[in-house]
Amino acid sequence: MTKATELTDDGLLGRMIAGDEEAFTLLYRRRHPSIYRFALHMSGNPAVAEDVTQEVFMTLIRDAKRFDPARGTLGGFLFGIARNFLRKRWEQDRRLVAFVDDADDLSESAQGPAARNGSYGGGNGHGAHPAGRDEFTALETIGRVRQAISTLPENYREVVVLCDLEEMSYEEAASALECPVGTVRSRLHRARAILLEKLRDARATRRIPAVGA
Repeated sequence: MTKATELTDDGLLGRMIAGDEEAFTLLYRRRHPSIYRFALHMSGNPAVAEDVTQEVFMTLIRDAKRFDPARGTLGGFLFGIARNFLRKRWEQDRRLVAFVDDADDLSESAQGPAARNGSYGGGNGHGAHPAGRDEFTALETIGRVRQAISTLPENYREVVVLCDLEEMSYEEAASALECPVGTVRSRLHRARAILLEKLRDARATRRIPAVGA
């Protein structure tokens, strides 16, 4: 018999629907980090992100049979649920902060795959010595990029988080966002252009000497 840990998401879901509690636990552990990261990047509030993530999996328990593999992946289905819960929270509280200003508040658990494997961070992973100048520069850049992402309009921020931070395919993102693939492509292209402009402006601002310096 195939071990539960070797099953696909769909396989685990099938077992979960049949009453296998271990299958749900494995599915939760597998998908919780990415759903939490998405909710955190979209809300900027760790408490909200945790609440939304819990709601997503409670919904999965109640309505697992709503998932239709013909319409997309289970990951896309879960992101779509998270997106709906976030919108409900925004409707309830318009004062929700768009993003935490301090990049340090985004712990390692909230970093996307690219950051964890080093393509964002540039560190050697040993932690034995203080970070060098290049590593500090890289970390500073990560913070600026994340803060720039936080200022994007919601529809642009969604595609950047899903496609660039979570490394989802255009098709998966389109399924999660319930829009055509072409829309994902065009939004992502526009979002990246806006981000580049914001980062250029921020760089130019830092170069302007302070008055009286």
